[in-house]
Amino acid sequence: MATHPNLLDADNSVLLVVDIQGRLSAAMPALDLQQMLTHGQRLLQAAELQNVPVLVTEQYPQGLGPTQPEISKYLPGNTRLFNKTGFSCCAADGFTQTLADTGRKQVVLIGQETHVCVLQTALELLSHDYQVHVLTDAVCSRRAEHKDYALQRMQQHGATLSCHESVLFEWLRDAKHNHFKTISAALR
Repeated sequence: MATHPNLLDADNSVLLVVDIQGRLSAAMPALDLQQMLTHGQRLLQAAELQNVPVLVTEQYPQGLGPTQPEISKYLPGNTRLFNKTGFSCCAADGFTQTLADTGRKQVVLIGQETHVCVLQTALELLSHDYQVHVLTDAVCSRRAEHKDYALQRMQQHGATLSCHESVLFEWLRDAKHNHFKTISAALR
């Protein structure tokens, strides 16, 4: 049976974690930050179980610090890390080639800030013919209206707005999947 082309497929997806670093996170609203971290952990665990490649970026880590421990401890062993000073992840040395080398065309985006690095990355990936899924419950900005405007703009240009649970169940596709019980248990 054919499926809709906008449904995520674990065998065609990449999870991109954008700049979830301590000094940047300290400026985020506490509830939004906790939600992003919790949902990010669930996505990382599912990505590892289903062999979804994970790419991580750090914006100027000398000033903003490394990826937060709440995220870094869940990174699969084969995660690729890219340091950058450009706001789009595509500006990081080797990023676009590494992404292309995966052979996958669906990019699931989480991280911060929604209206800067996530936005610029999403728009560039769309221009390179990637299908971009921005998880509204796993991105944040210092100000709610900045996040809202950025989400609207990304959607206007073709990004799909979604949530982490949709991704998890799209990757599974069926309650008969080997990892269904493990992943659904993490949602309780």
